[in-house]
Amino acid sequence: MSALEQKIRTIAEPVIADHNARLVLVEFKNNTLQIMVEGADGSRMGVDDMAKLSKDLSPALEVEDPISGPYQLEISSPGIDRPLITLDDFETYIGFDAKVEVNPPIEGQKRFHGRITAVEDGAVTLYHAEKDQDFHIDHAAIAKAKLVLSDDLINVTKDKN
Repeated sequence: MSALEQKIRTIAEPVIADHNARLVLVEFKNNTLQIMVEGADGSRMGVDDMAKLSKDLSPALEVEDPISGPYQLEISSPGIDRPLITLDDFETYIGFDAKVEVNPPIEGQKRFHGRITAVEDGAVTLYHAEKDQDFHIDHAAIAKAKLVLSDDLINVTKDKN
C-alpha cells in the first residue's frame, strides 16, 4: 500500500465506521480512488448505503485534500471473489481457495493458488492439491490476494446476506 493510500485509509476509516461498515481496500489508479467497503459483520452493503457513505466521505477527503488534482471517487463492494488484505481476511476464509501474488518471489515463484488452511505467526498456509504441497507465505510478502469463485463461496456469501 502506498503512502497516499495509507493516508486515505486513515481519513476514510472513521467515516466508514460511522456507517457501521468496514474498509476493505483503498486503491488509487488512473485518477480513480476506489474504496471497497462491506458491512461491519462482513455482509454486503446496498447501493443506497454506499451512496450515503460516498456523500459523507467526499467532504472529509476534500478537507484533508490528500490527492492533488481532480479524481473520481468510487465506492464499491468487494464482491464474492473479494480481495484478501489482512490476516483476519485470510482467517475468515480458511477452507476456501485463493490466488496469491508475492513480492519478492519465493523460490522463483510469484503466483500461488490453493486452499487456505491456516493463518499462524504472520503467515498464511495454502494447500495446493495437485502438487500435494503446502505453501507457507509470510503476510508481508503478499502483494495481492483474492478468493477464487466457487459454489461453496457463493453459498456462504448468500448465508451472510
